Amino acid sequence: MNELINSDSVGIVAPQVAYFDEPLQLTCGRDLPSYELVYETYGELNQQRSNGVLICHALSGNHHAAGYHSTDSKKAGWWNECIGPGKPIDTNHFFVVSLNNLGGCHGSTGPNTVNPSTGKPWGPDFPPMRTTDWVQSQAKLADYLGIDCWAAVVGGSLGGMQAMRWSLEFPERIRHCIVIAAALKLSAQNLAFNEVARQAIESDPDFFGGAYQDHDKVPARGLALARMIGHITYLSDDAMANKFGRDLRSGSLDRGDTAGVEFQVQTYLRYQGSQFSGNFDANTYILMTHALDYFDLTLQYDNDPVAAFRNAQCSFFVVSFSTDWRFSPVRSREIVNALIAADRPVSYAEIEANEGHDAFLMPIPRYLDVFRAYMQRVAETD
Repeated sequence: MNELINSDSVGIVAPQVAYFDEPLQLTCGRDLPSYELVYETYGELNQQRSNGVLICHALSGNHHAAGYHSTDSKKAGWWNECIGPGKPIDTNHFFVVSLNNLGGCHGSTGPNTVNPSTGKPWGPDFPPMRTTDWVQSQAKLADYLGIDCWAAVVGGSLGGMQAMRWSLEFPERIRHCIVIAAALKLSAQNLAFNEVARQAIESDPDFFGGAYQDHDKVPARGLALARMIGHITYLSDDAMANKFGRDLRSGSLDRGDTAGVEFQVQTYLRYQGSQFSGNFDANTYILMTHALDYFDLTLQYDNDPVAAFRNAQCSFFVVSFSTDWRFSPVRSREIVNALIAADRPVSYAEIEANEGHDAFLMPIPRYLDVFRAYMQRVAETD
């Protein structure tokens, strides 16, 4: 067995599929007549069915949050640092559920799955998604699994937005809401980054208005550029400086002819873009970024976050990172201040970290310590 699959891992895991044949009414006014959700579970559901923890993924995440898919796999789940025996989300105690959202491209019903009414991939005809739609479908998955109330709903970035939405849509079905590196809504700068990324995809000649599967094409260049744009915003200046500086991969700046000069950071971004374009769907990327853009927790409450959070019944844990300029600590403090004003129980931690927005995925000791401490409190009350 791979030495990476050790005692602090959940080990070998396999995706499961839940099929729903009842229509799901969507925020956009359309409905899905039927749909599938791909998910993984880690740990065991207790007899009281009270120890369930739902993991909501971020923009490019999926159901594979922890463990490995085979004994020879070198790639663990995207949140393997936080889920497993003795880790912050301790599978010795919790039953953890992680799913691929509707509209995703890793097995759940989405643009790259077959539209039953046409027999062809949905492509650009797949309905637009909102976080409310995801939460509604996640509640259906909870029903399917026999979980009436989550011990905690947890998410980072876009996942944290879903967790907050859970606290308002189903206040009686969540006891703790963990919101990591998120915001009440996107800033104008974040909206701009997402639009540039979408334009990179949509301007690719192989995009065909989103119908690229009909032409047996993939808008790989546009999707790679979108990933490169996003990746730059997920890292801090310090993180990029420490990782690459101005190191060269080839050529020399000492000569007048710099035609052969290539910086290490250029090579890195191209690699990231190439990898991403090979395993992610362009229509899904567009769908997810639109859902992120349109998220506004306060919209239904006269733009008043205090009024919104008065509908919540759970306790909250909010985490931010000092160098995260995509979802800065200021945005997290807005959440915390609104919760305090709404008289909701809330704990807050701002973590000193050089990794930028991606810090929520990293094994930063202080982050893991405070996360573990809070989840221990959750375990004591389930």
